[in-house]
Amino acid sequence: MSMNSILGVFAKSPIKPLQEHICKVHQCAEHLVPFFKAVYAQDWNKAANVRAELSQLEKSADKLKREVRTNLPKGLFMPVDRTDMLGLITQQDKIANTAKDISGRILGRKLVIPEQIQQEFMEYLQRCIEASGFAAKAIAELDELLETGFQGVELQIIDKLISELDTVEDSTDMMQITLRHSLHEIEQELNPVDVIFLYNVIEWVGDLADLAERVGDRLELMLARS
Repeated sequence: MSMNSILGVFAKSPIKPLQEHICKVHQCAEHLVPFFKAVYAQDWNKAANVRAELSQLEKSADKLKREVRTNLPKGLFMPVDRTDMLGLITQQDKIANTAKDISGRILGRKLVIPEQIQQEFMEYLQRCIEASGFAAKAIAELDELLETGFQGVELQIIDKLISELDTVEDSTDMMQITLRHSLHEIEQELNPVDVIFLYNVIEWVGDLADLAERVGDRLELMLARS
């Protein structure tokens, strides 16, 4: 009996909703680009609208997360470890939560990103979101990997994506150091409380890449046990 037949008889595969979830999560992260563009323009109505869209995506991701947790089979025929699956979707969900928190804190304070570091900040943001994208691509390969019995070319593709994810995350660490230095050089010109928030925002954006890397780590662990 093929793996698909086994899943059809004994369990509902959690792979598809897991993939749907990471897509929603990545969309949350991607919404930070138009959000910060609105912030740069100090168009707070536009920023609020983008955040509302982000928030709706985060709610959809939460719903999918609950569905996966509720419907995840407990039987002997699960192709992957149930605990690993739960840990993976928890890490995925943190990316969406972080994106929502970043937008909420910026909007709540109407925090302006200094013009001197706007371009550098946007490049850093996009690089962190790129890490989330690599995590999404890796999860997208899971159903194909399931078809091959967790071996062959598909496994190599996922390994390569995880390696690229690690490389991107490493680069965001260096970009964060440079960006913090750039902020330090102009901080005397800024409101001291805003400076504290700006340093925090830089760290929170970096968390997107860190969390994406943790998704890759969880996926790698899950595959090692399969």
